[in-house]
Amino acid sequence: MKLQQLRFLLAVAQNDLNITAAAERLFTSQPGVSKQIRLLEEELGVTIFERTGRQLTGVTDAGKAILERAEAVLREVDSIRDVASEFSDPSAGSLSIATTHTQARYVLPTVIKAFRARYPAVDLQMHQGNPEQISEMAAGGAVDFAIATEATADFGNLIMMPCYHWNRTIITPCDHPLREVRPLTLEAVNEHPIVTYVFGFTGRSQLDKTFRRRGLEPNVVFTATDADVIKTYVRLGVGIGILARMAYDPALDPDLCALDATRLFPPSTTRLGFRPGLFLRSYHYDFIELFASHLTREVVQSAVEAASEQERNALFSDLELLEY
Repeated sequence: MKLQQLRFLLAVAQNDLNITAAAERLFTSQPGVSKQIRLLEEELGVTIFERTGRQLTGVTDAGKAILERAEAVLREVDSIRDVASEFSDPSAGSLSIATTHTQARYVLPTVIKAFRARYPAVDLQMHQGNPEQISEMAAGGAVDFAIATEATADFGNLIMMPCYHWNRTIITPCDHPLREVRPLTLEAVNEHPIVTYVFGFTGRSQLDKTFRRRGLEPNVVFTATDADVIKTYVRLGVGIGILARMAYDPALDPDLCALDATRLFPPSTTRLGFRPGLFLRSYHYDFIELFASHLTREVVQSAVEAASEQERNALFSDLELLEY
């Protein structure tokens, strides 16, 4: 059994069983990939892929188990390389992050600027998606870190660490009648059409729960994944906007006014997660601390070593988080 054969297996599985696409991804020939897979099946004495003629049509039960372990083996191989690189060239390497638009647009720029100044030789990659996609990328090893507010807790195989609390703001045209309401209530807000995030993004589920706890059905008429899109449709008069507070800047949005909604909604928490077994290099620790200053190297190492999620949560309970 060769590592190259395991890489061929994963490439075929990740390219919808298309051997030609897998070969192109690996910069090799289609016959070479087919031959190595056959040789591995003969060596193991099992069929990994189901076939109809020469076409791969599925993965056998044995193949699913083998693919899962092959992925784990190759992750460990990458970790060995990372260990060696940490000692041979600690300031160079790669860091991949999966996150949402809100984090990428409004929170991460200053962090990444500081990180790039400290580690110019580190190849930094950012992927955007919804929270579930982000968590899956981190859990599957496609990225190092997942940064999101929702859905990440559903993936118990990630080590999740709280980074900061944030709340919402309501944005309107500056002549909107809601600005005259004192005190501002959920009932008053819900008298107007609402423009906000798609469900599953940026604390949207928490927003809906807050309305429903008051016996209200949120009057949402338009949703988007991008706060800038939300602001655009508020400007068009589609409705009032409810978005993350850090997504509103009066200097950049002078034609919109904000109403403080912190009394109306409970805060949400953005977390950073990574898979157990990921070898954290020095620049990984530094990135985490730049993003959330309370997550020092010592705290992160304690989180990794925690015996259970309950023990990890107890570790974080006394930490003071930044608020946006």
